[in-house]
Amino acid sequence: MRNLLDRGRRYWRQMNPRWEALTLNQRFETLVALVLTVLTSLIIAVALFRLGAEVINGLVFGALNPLEHKIFQRIFGHIMTVLIALEFNHTLLYSVAREESIIQTKVVLLIALLALARKFIILDLEVISANQLLALGVVTIALGGTYWLVCERDQKREQTGPGHNS
Repeated sequence: MRNLLDRGRRYWRQMNPRWEALTLNQRFETLVALVLTVLTSLIIAVALFRLGAEVINGLVFGALNPLEHKIFQRIFGHIMTVLIALEFNHTLLYSVAREESIIQTKVVLLIALLALARKFIILDLEVISANQLLALGVVTIALGGTYWLVCERDQKREQTGPGHNS
């Protein structure tokens, strides 16, 4: 048992070489990100298994017609959900490895845009109202504009160098 604990400690130090220098709060953030990464990975694995089972069962037993629009939307909605979860998990891994101390704004905006893209894919135009569609469009433009502004800010920071606030 002691050998297993020693191996675990060595692995943790290799994964996070600056662990000793981290403050208590940074260690807490890293542990929270690690737990979230494990939980998200578990959710992704289960979702992928269920998606695979649904597609294989549907194709083998003929209950799933991929050319039917509603089924196509549902399957690609599930695929987009898994992709969004993967991107979120990838972002958490950066926090665990302390490559980024916090979740970056650009990544959150991109994940939100992915979620909106998923919403547009699964959208049923026969059910959605014009106001709901308008609201989704406004949110898309707002997120896109915010992402553009964040990219502009980052580009200006790179040009002026660290330590300059504009």
